Amino acid sequence: MNELNQTPCYKKILVIDDDAVDRYITTRTIKKYAFAQEVIIKESGESALEYLKSLADMPEEVPNLIFLALRMPAMDGFDFLEEYKNLPEVIKKKCTVMMLSTSLYRGDLERAKNNKYVSRFLNKPLDKMALNGISLISNTVS
Repeated sequence: MNELNQTPCYKKILVIDDDAVDRYITTRTIKKYAFAQEVIIKESGESALEYLKSLADMPEEVPNLIFLALRMPAMDGFDFLEEYKNLPEVIKKKCTVMMLSTSLYRGDLERAKNNKYVSRFLNKPLDKMALNGISLISNTVS
């Protein structure tokens, strides 16, 4: 994230969240700080999995980063990760998963830390400081 020339860190980001306000804040923050060229929104884990499966033969279209909400009805973030592990390797190699939550429950944090697909556990709402921390990991558009 480069605020001077607005060069995005990522080509494509997938946001998975059932809450309209949280989706808006996350998307708005990503766009405000030019963190990604494109933001894909999915309102459920199920629809996100279908979307990712549809890209199995198009690895160049797979999102670089996934912001995954923890608490969602039907399929929560951990349920999503259980299904995510069954996706083709070409998808899992390209995506970095960041879990988003308002949860203060230590068990959620530990469970996320122990999941090999979760890179970071971030508090909602997503903000500039969180994006800066992520951009230190990868400062190039993939």
